[in-house]
Amino acid sequence: VGTDSSKDLALIKLRDASGLKAAILGDSDAVKVGQQVVAIGSPEGLTGTVTSGIVSALDRDVTVSTDEGQQQQQQRQGGGWPFEFGGQEFNGDTGSSTTTYKAIQTDASLNPGNSGGALIDMNGNIIGINSAMYSSAESSASAGSVGLGFAIPINTVKADLAKLRAGADG
Repeated sequence: VGTDSSKDLALIKLRDASGLKAAILGDSDAVKVGQQVVAIGSPEGLTGTVTSGIVSALDRDVTVSTDEGQQQQQQRQGGGWPFEFGGQEFNGDTGSSTTTYKAIQTDASLNPGNSGGALIDMNGNIIGINSAMYSSAESSASAGSVGLGFAIPINTVKADLAKLRAGADG
């Protein structure tokens, strides 16, 4: 429906679906360090996978590539998500077009394929959208999660919903 590459967000529309219950969007400003969370996604194509952990930190600066071709190339090469943290690059080159956003850090296991899945609090509310993971430059991205995952806070998403619904492309 709409995209916002500066926040690494996209809104999609599901067609010809019925019997689904809408998820509740929580309040990411109320999230606390140490709070228990669950991450939902499809790591390595394993649909409907759930992992648990805690919120490790808030307001982490995360820089990712906004170049879709660069992301797809990295994934084909087994590099997972291009990702920059603390001035160092992980999972390959982030490319020339990047965006930085404030993220929720979690130790819930995130692996390639979790991106776009929900980070949920213990009340079942979505508090973030899984977006990136840390993988040491020395280790292969196929080694999996090392307990440093990042999610876009749901309040960031809520602030952009009207633009995304209107078909924003940016």
